[in-house]
Amino acid sequence: MHRIESAFSNKPIFMPYFPLGYPDLPTSIDVIEALAQNGADLIEVGLSFSDPLADGPVIQHATQIALEKGITVKKSLEAVQELRKRGVDIPLILMGYYNPMLAYGLEKFIRDAKEAGVDGFIVPDLPAEESKEFEDVAGNMPLIRMLAPTSPDERMESIARTAKGFIYLVSVTGVTGALTAISDGLGDLIQRVRDHTSVPVCVGFGIGTPEQAKQVGALADGVIVGSACVKMIGGSQKPVETAKQFAAEFRDALLELRK
Repeated sequence: MHRIESAFSNKPIFMPYFPLGYPDLPTSIDVIEALAQNGADLIEVGLSFSDPLADGPVIQHATQIALEKGITVKKSLEAVQELRKRGVDIPLILMGYYNPMLAYGLEKFIRDAKEAGVDGFIVPDLPAEESKEFEDVAGNMPLIRMLAPTSPDERMESIARTAKGFIYLVSVTGVTGALTAISDGLGDLIQRVRDHTSVPVCVGFGIGTPEQAKQVGALADGVIVGSACVKMIGGSQKPVETAKQFAAEFRDALLELRK
């Protein structure tokens, strides 16, 4: 947890998402390293799955390519280990679905993830009500909770009160993907969550530009950028160079809020 806590010492933070294995495994490792070295404060490292129900078309396409090229949970954990060997020292949170983790063996998965240098997990299809086994095995490695605008007050309070690491606040209903504007009610939504927790509240789904990140960062503790990151880098002829520029632009936009 110390890496996560340290990351939030200077808010708002920039949190890109990128899936391992896209456009191929070596490039994805280089991209994540470039993001880490050029402005990312925490990275959501994607584990690919054949039925990513919370993801929009951009991330679905990327993870499908990763699967076609042979990415596995084992290779993904080895990639995290490689990133740590290269000196990447920011938090790395595994973002993936529950089935591949169960197929790997839950205890083995969490043990291997810890040994590889993973700091926590985001599992979109694992409801809080069914997560006790996972959390018992994970121990001090946090399972990051997700909340949405549609979460009833009672459920929001229950989840926020027991949250660890940070809260992933979904800014819109539906699947991931860049939007054209930030919701007018986002500030109120963030405050609803903060009323019940002391952990940082980070916003994702729909943030596509540095300007949007700055708007959200003025309200939240962290800004999560997924589809826009995958689309920009994955569509580039020079993905590593693009990753460097992408991270730097978002870093610079949020730095203005830290002064």
